[in-house]
Amino acid sequence: MRLGAYPCNIQTGTKAYKAYKKKDITERHRHRFEVNNKFVSTLKKNDLIISGTNTNLNLVEMIEMKNHPWFVAVQFHPELKSRINDAHPLFKDFIKSAVKHKYGKQNS
Repeated sequence: MRLGAYPCNIQTGTKAYKAYKKKDITERHRHRFEVNNKFVSTLKKNDLIISGTNTNLNLVEMIEMKNHPWFVAVQFHPELKSRINDAHPLFKDFIKSAVKHKYGKQNS
């Protein structure tokens, strides 16, 4: 099991990049399961976006679905960095997207 802070490279033009507003982040990875790299090309062909990778270990860290208002899945635990007065970027962007989806406008 990998524990602790790991680098993640975010692809520009993705929902993850929109949330973080930068390409390189560090997150606390706490997961036993990983995407099998043998299936990455098949997943991409079927509308899955690999939006974040750990380039040091060649591992998928973040995925998104192309035709979904906001589907972002991560291998780390963003709640470990979120605070009541400083929400994690993914949580902030998820809420903004939900409001936009429901009301058709962006409330900042």
